[in-house]
Amino acid sequence: MTTRSLVAAVVAALAAVAAPVLTAPSSAPQATPAAPVATQAPASTPAPALTPDAVIAALRKPENSTGNIADAVEAATGARGWMSSDMKPISAGKIVGRAWTALMRPVLKSDTRTYPNYLLQILDEAPAGSVLVYVMEDGLEIAAMGNLMATTAVARGLEGTVIDGAVRDVTEIRAMGHKVFSRRISPATSVGRMVSVSKQTPVRCADIMVHPGDYIVGDADGVVVVPQGAADQVVALLKDYDARESKMVPIIQREKSMLKALEIYGRY
Repeated sequence: MTTRSLVAAVVAALAAVAAPVLTAPSSAPQATPAAPVATQAPASTPAPALTPDAVIAALRKPENSTGNIADAVEAATGARGWMSSDMKPISAGKIVGRAWTALMRPVLKSDTRTYPNYLLQILDEAPAGSVLVYVMEDGLEIAAMGNLMATTAVARGLEGTVIDGAVRDVTEIRAMGHKVFSRRISPATSVGRMVSVSKQTPVRCADIMVHPGDYIVGDADGVVVVPQGAADQVVALLKDYDARESKMVPIIQREKSMLKALEIYGRY
């Protein structure tokens, strides 16, 4: 073989090796490329619910009167939260605490059964800081609390008592400092006149439903019920009210006009 022939053969061999290999198209389905995984922003963490102690501390602030709290409850729930206007403070001072409830009804002369005394039971069972809510159904003139019960309440560190009915021994109760709100003052005892029906159940007290654990606030203007489920929203509204009100006062004092203050901060 000549040199020229040898070179030609080598070139042909190299060309054959470098040529692309053609294959028949495969009938097997081709995998679809995976779509890119969408990334999601982390969900916002809801604000933690306020503890009962935090709610009580907020409601106890001097600027949070029952007037402002009543406004906030109505804005939060769409319903009235203030008890009837004949629910009056017997002792001076503000009360804030969670409700412990008891209900009594008139005894029937034909009824000889023995009933438990739920008024005294919750007096012994309610933890310190609680507010007793006594409802004397159809017994508005009958006293649910007197000197001895109030003495027990003070000894146990209870916050106060709200009575849809009457209270007696007012002089002694005022002297010991137990805070009572009631619709009447009357010397009439409940013994032999009223029987206990239930404890720690929802009751209607001075026109407002009270559930065990609801927040009760009372001051010189009256008594307001803050439902447990609305407490966080009520506290948030109160912060807004307080912030606006504190800014409105100097404007009113300077301009001698409430209308001008309302033009700036609005009515809540």
